[in-house]
Amino acid sequence: MFDLVATEPIEGVVVIAIIGELDISTAPRLREELIRVAADSETPKIVLDLAGVDLLDPTGLGVIFDGVKRTRLRGGDLVLARAEPQVRRDLEITRVIEILPVSDSVKDAIATLIGS
Repeated sequence: MFDLVATEPIEGVVVIAIIGELDISTAPRLREELIRVAADSETPKIVLDLAGVDLLDPTGLGVIFDGVKRTRLRGGDLVLARAEPQVRRDLEITRVIEILPVSDSVKDAIATLIGS
């Protein structure tokens, strides 16, 4: 099972909740959603809510980095929130967490983007 749920902008920030495994078979769907959300705003600000992610493989991680690049090129940003312990551990092992810190809550992630 895999699903994405994007909110209407909250103070200019779109939250995309990811549910299931973010891997080679599901990553293209996230890529499409990130492209759509980034195109809908002059300065896209996106929170990826990882609370429902069971697995994050290198393809999924690549899509997330592509989303960061895409939003930053347009003057916005992308942040991560609520990573499950196994996903957080993968982010720590790969040292991704040093580049893309993970907020403990969606509210904190939104505050980070609004303050930037």
